[in-house]
Amino acid sequence: MKRKAYRNSPAFVLLAWGSFLAFGTLMIIGLVTLKEPLMVKGYYLMGSVGLISSAFTVAKVVRDNQEDEERYNQMFRAKDLEHVEKVEE
Repeated sequence: MKRKAYRNSPAFVLLAWGSFLAFGTLMIIGLVTLKEPLMVKGYYLMGSVGLISSAFTVAKVVRDNQEDEERYNQMFRAKDLEHVEKVEE
C-alpha cells in the first residue's frame, strides 16, 4: 500500500496556519478598536485582504514555475541521455 508523501511536516503546517489565524485575528481586533471612521477601517481591511491574497498567489506562481522548470530540465536530461546512448552504439 502506497502512502502519500507530504513536503511539510505536520508541525510546520500547524505553525503556518496558526500564525495566519493569529495575525488575522490581531488585524481584526486592531481594526475594531481603531478610533477612525468606518471608511478608513474599510480601506485598511480591503488593503490587508488584498495583500494577503496577493501573497498567496505569488507564492503559488513561484512554486509552480520552479516545478515546471524542474520538469523541463528533467525532460531534456532524458533526451540527452538517449542521444548519448545512441552515439555510443
